[in-house]
Amino acid sequence: MDITPATALPNVSEGIADKARLLQRTTTGNSAGLTEKQRQQAKKVSQDFEALFVGMMMKSMRATVGKDALTGGGHGDDVYRSMLDQEYANAAVKRAGGLGIAKIIEKDIIRQESHKLPRQVDHVE
Repeated sequence: MDITPATALPNVSEGIADKARLLQRTTTGNSAGLTEKQRQQAKKVSQDFEALFVGMMMKSMRATVGKDALTGGGHGDDVYRSMLDQEYANAAVKRAGGLGIAKIIEKDIIRQESHKLPRQVDHVE
């Protein structure tokens, strides 16, 4: 009785579909091999990107609305509104989950980083 580990490469005579299925099984843990610090960095970068994106959307939306006569306008008002919009965007992404873009980007970063790690696959002959 021959017992082979799940990560063993198939024989050359097996079909390409079998090889693809085996490769998919060995890489299903996308974050395998990454440290917790790397996962946290990926999460922070993806949230920062989404917050920047949401902030740019808010800036574009604010440009379509007329100026507020109550505050008097001016450069200070523009700077304050820009900073306020960016803080709203940061809070929306970090607390409320945002638009979901950050989760997609985080998964993609982790997937790409895990592909950079050397694979440790047992060869059985």
